[in-house]
Amino acid sequence: MWCQRLAWLLRGSPGRRWPWLPRGPGPILAAPARCHPTAPPSPLCAWHLHPDHLELRYGSTVMRLDFVWLRDHCRSASCYNAKTKQRSLDTASVDLAIQPQAVRVDEATLFLTWPDGHVTRYGLEWLARNSYEGQKQQVMHPRILWNAEIYQQAQVPSIDCRSFLETDEGLKEFLQNFLLYGIAFVENVTPTKEDTEILAKRISIIRETIYGRMWYFTSDFSRGDTAYTKLALDRHTDTTYFQEPCGIQVFHCLKHEGTGGRTLLVDGFHAAERVLRQAPEHFELLAKVPLKHEYVENMGGCHNHMIGVGPVLNVYPWNNELYLIRYNNYDRAVFNTVPHDVVRRWYRAHRALTAELRRPDNELWVKLKPGKVLFVDNWRVLHGREAFTGYRQLCGCYLTRDDVLNTARLLGLQA
Repeated sequence: MWCQRLAWLLRGSPGRRWPWLPRGPGPILAAPARCHPTAPPSPLCAWHLHPDHLELRYGSTVMRLDFVWLRDHCRSASCYNAKTKQRSLDTASVDLAIQPQAVRVDEATLFLTWPDGHVTRYGLEWLARNSYEGQKQQVMHPRILWNAEIYQQAQVPSIDCRSFLETDEGLKEFLQNFLLYGIAFVENVTPTKEDTEILAKRISIIRETIYGRMWYFTSDFSRGDTAYTKLALDRHTDTTYFQEPCGIQVFHCLKHEGTGGRTLLVDGFHAAERVLRQAPEHFELLAKVPLKHEYVENMGGCHNHMIGVGPVLNVYPWNNELYLIRYNNYDRAVFNTVPHDVVRRWYRAHRALTAELRRPDNELWVKLKPGKVLFVDNWRVLHGREAFTGYRQLCGCYLTRDDVLNTARLLGLQA
């Protein structure tokens, strides 16, 4: 998708806009090419047939439903398996010039009769939710954007380990906090790698990477990464050099005999939202220009060369909702994916985002201690670390994002 956006960017003209946003003050109703039946007026529903689509108003939502789309999404027993929730209809068999022979709408249902006599029924509420126009008005993932003050005033509770492991209520509260804020804590965990693994497996399959399944490190520089030192780490997201960055990261400080080492957390979506409001052209550029991130390692028995490609900001094109930030200045590779006339504009946009990420009021500092486990949404929240002294042991892992969201949905949460 970003390839198409980049091509659009390079073809663009002054006054560029998101290509999927309306270009006028409101939706434009296409004039029909010829006369078609029109529904009688109703306070809740009205419809009008066009040559290739049905225009349907339900409540305040005006939908334009392509006839092929309406045939393809039929939920009849012959077209859709209600037990497996899978399509049975062969989409390639649908005539791309198909038109219904008859259309009827009652108070809650749309009925379409097709040329072969097949009847499709849709609930109007279902159409309002699942049409493009309905999806544009919906948020995929409800969130609370935060800076340090907002998060601290919210007094988001940590979840007790026993409640997290043994009750659905504790697990659901934890996941609700995590989905809303992008971070969540579990307290009173036995400070061992084994107990941390048990905790992680409660919500997801552990994602094995080049760092292993459960990673465990000190400042011994055993891997070719700054994290394995005592140096400060600036805010960043992890595994930007993976084609799909890891979704969730788990941190547990097992021991620290020294000073410093506080963990820095920054809501990347809050910073990006401020950029969107102040300089939408910067947000637009950061969401279109693909970057390469690279990790090269040749230390001991570890030999890796990872490359991931994608823009800094990733949005759903139908509603402009941000779902992933890929930000790591340590691992950003040579910037060679756009011509020279875009380069300086991109650096300005990147500088604007960096300035927001580095605002002191956006920095949440926490001290990780044995027994307190931190879960971080690596697609949203940047993390860093202040320099430290003494001996410090951390363990943790990456979790598969799909499995965490699956667990949340099974508990009735929107994820």
